[in-house]
Amino acid sequence: MKVEGKVFKFGNDVDTDVIIPARYLNTTSETELASHCMEDIDPDFVKKVKAGDIIVAGDNFGCGSSREHAPIAIKASGVSLVIANSFARIFYRNSINIGLPILECPEAVAEISAGDEVSCDLGEGVIRNLTTGKSYKAEPFPPFIQEIIADGGLMKHITKQNG
Repeated sequence: MKVEGKVFKFGNDVDTDVIIPARYLNTTSETELASHCMEDIDPDFVKKVKAGDIIVAGDNFGCGSSREHAPIAIKASGVSLVIANSFARIFYRNSINIGLPILECPEAVAEISAGDEVSCDLGEGVIRNLTTGKSYKAEPFPPFIQEIIADGGLMKHITKQNG
């Protein structure tokens, strides 16, 4: 699977309350969650983000509560990939469960800037900064996890497997 988009860059310790503020957790509507994604850290994020865009962030992205609302809000906003130095473990697993591609690649995070155009071959783990021409290598997920993500998440994958 390949993705391409403009980068939105964030720092370290972006927690789930920043990704989707707790005041909006009374809904399960993906559209409603997406409409408030990142609003406390970047009030214009939802106005600027376009389908395919990419979030690049520092350490411990998705720390905080264990709710799946955070990766759902990111994915539903149109973001095709999150690249970070590291992810909070529960966010990492929740992202797989809902089909949000994520990669850890500190070298890419250090050199990619907000607004850069980036493409990624998720199967190979190759990240290309189309703005600078530089490439980076992240560890791709094993094929069975890639299949879960490509199917749209764990529940959709199980449904597909059980026909």
